[in-house]
Amino acid sequence: MIHAMSWIDTHIHLDAPEFDADRGEVVARARAAGVGMLVLPAVLVKHFDTVRTLAHQHGLAYAWGIHPLYVGQSADEDLDRMAQALREHADDPRLVAVGEIGLDLFVPGLDVARQERFYAAQLKLARDAGLPVIVHVRRSADLLLKYLRRIEVPGGIVHAFNGSDAQAAHFVDRCFRLGFGGAMTFERARQIRHLAASVPDHVPVLETDAPDIPPHWLYRTADTRAQGEASGRNEAAELPRIARTLAELRGWTLEHTARRTADNARAALPRLSALAA
Repeated sequence: MIHAMSWIDTHIHLDAPEFDADRGEVVARARAAGVGMLVLPAVLVKHFDTVRTLAHQHGLAYAWGIHPLYVGQSADEDLDRMAQALREHADDPRLVAVGEIGLDLFVPGLDVARQERFYAAQLKLARDAGLPVIVHVRRSADLLLKYLRRIEVPGGIVHAFNGSDAQAAHFVDRCFRLGFGGAMTFERARQIRHLAASVPDHVPVLETDAPDIPPHWLYRTADTRAQGEASGRNEAAELPRIARTLAELRGWTLEHTARRTADNARAALPRLSALAA
């Protein structure tokens, strides 16, 4: 039975306003679907307390970071605030990573130099804290890797990876796992599906990025949204159905997929091993 399995959603923004009306129900539906653990990455320093509180309230895990799309609205002093927060909560078993951090070269008009400075600084904070990182990558894999070669961190997860085979191999060589979610369910996402099928067994982890990156059965076009149709909000309870795609692509049973991806998640984020899922 699919519900008897224990899945790990390695990336969900449970603090997002889209969940304000039914956050507790979202967690309850996830658990009912067999998703026993959720990892909540922050995107701004001002969200740190919120994701930590949610993790403790619901028995989940969290990560602290400044997202590349939000460095423009973050003060330089936020890096100092982050360093202080990581020191103060170094022994919190639910703090499993530094993230979501990274580089985004897809969205036009962003200050890339500022992104790089925040990314490098946060890699150093992760290194000093002995924590893995959850990395955002869009058209930035080579630049991300350049910094990872300079600033060694204990691996982590590359979230929503959609790069080349060679780039994937470089991340794997640096003890990173690759996150696969709703985008994998679209047949036109050929490179993502190819990667999901072909990376070594110890590499794939599952994620939703909820409320974003909905699977194909939740996706709504801009036209249907404009006509008032529901936005297709993603949530963690969709993870087992998303996982069916990974199982099909790899020729795995669903049971093996649950066990293997959960083991991979715990290898990527070792503090998960001590948390009940």
